[in-house]
Amino acid sequence: MTSSTPQTRRVILASLIGTSLEWYDFFLYTTASTVVFAKLFFPTLDPFNATMAALTANAVAFVARPLGGIVFGHFGDRVGRKTVLVVTLLVMGVSTFLIGLLPGYATIGVAAPILLAVLRFVQGLGLGGEWGGAVIMSMEHGGGRRRGFNASWPQVGVPAGYVLATGLLAILSFAQSDAAFLSWGWRIPFLLSGALVFVGLWVRLKITESPLFTEVEQQGAKARMPLVEVLRTHPRALLSAFTARIGVDVAFYTFTVYIMVYITQQLDLERSVALNAVLIGSALQLGLIPLFGALSDRIGRRPVYLMGVIGAAVWVFAFFPLLDSRSFPLIALAAVVALITHAAMYGPQAAFIAELFSTRLRYSGASMGYQVAGIAGGALAPLIALQLFETYGTTVAVSLYVVAALAVTALGLSIAPETRDVDLAADVTPEGLDGTPRNRQSGLPGQVGPFA
Repeated sequence: MTSSTPQTRRVILASLIGTSLEWYDFFLYTTASTVVFAKLFFPTLDPFNATMAALTANAVAFVARPLGGIVFGHFGDRVGRKTVLVVTLLVMGVSTFLIGLLPGYATIGVAAPILLAVLRFVQGLGLGGEWGGAVIMSMEHGGGRRRGFNASWPQVGVPAGYVLATGLLAILSFAQSDAAFLSWGWRIPFLLSGALVFVGLWVRLKITESPLFTEVEQQGAKARMPLVEVLRTHPRALLSAFTARIGVDVAFYTFTVYIMVYITQQLDLERSVALNAVLIGSALQLGLIPLFGALSDRIGRRPVYLMGVIGAAVWVFAFFPLLDSRSFPLIALAAVVALITHAAMYGPQAAFIAELFSTRLRYSGASMGYQVAGIAGGALAPLIALQLFETYGTTVAVSLYVVAALAVTALGLSIAPETRDVDLAADVTPEGLDGTPRNRQSGLPGQVGPFA
């Protein structure tokens, strides 16, 4: 059922490179929305409302991601994982390149922010289809005892993309005057995406299709309407995937996006302080995410995941006081520990969510559960944090919001089974085509049976 080790490594490498490029594109926009777009595309508004407008345009992508998950998930379960991953990379690369060419408000007026939001929506469509395919390809090619480790590598694309995006923006911001950076310097990383996408395409075109999907195809067992079947047969799995992700997203975007707003607007420090602090934490995540993924192969997905949830819930109350110190070493410490707790959640997350769904419905189910949560989590987190501080004048309100979201994630983990020992191959045999994932040891309907 599994491909050779060299092929597995090629698939993981292709998934990592592709997701890194997609998240590079995504984070370019997210970071630029707090340091560039508020001034360039919403210059008629005061600083607070301009930032709110830029973050709202940023949130459009999170609305688009579930739609991308539905559309690309359908075709991923119908025509194959590999083809869809090529398309999603093209969609993201082209839209990012076009953002780099977009004139500002001073040139074309209100059309500028409208076009910016449209292109951000297209980015969301691409990313919505990317995550599920990359994770599933990595997981379905690898051996059963290394699924958490293998599936965690596409997750590494998040910090890798963040390091690439914010690193380039930080270098350009440092090397240029504010006027030059706002005029044309910020465009360089966006235009560079057009060249980088060809690298990702070259790698992805060389990999083979998922062996489990190939078996489903050979059995003639592909779902005609995957999403409809997911909603009918896996409602509890969708609920668990949705709730398990919300707190992770809220914590992450508070630790990496709202920190930019807080440091520049409330503490009146240079944006490079926040960028560099998060860059250090993101660089550490490059090794920590697969480490926690591998740990979940040994002790289970839920224990590792919950360890990160508890850590983030505790640390968020130290996070803002450390920022308030205005000392870069303490600000860096705040970001580093925060992102360590995120890595503990994010490492096992990919395998945990994907393992909740049967092979013939996995792309649609995992994408839907994961991406819908992005609206309630990542899309709203910076906006809610900004409004909470504006209303109450204290970061304690923001910290309590993060803890509440993490409590929802803990609830999602509590209603889910431990998925580490699910046999992904059992449901593509003739006796397993009812769509119920099987326990690896017994071959019988296993720990995720109630979800089917």
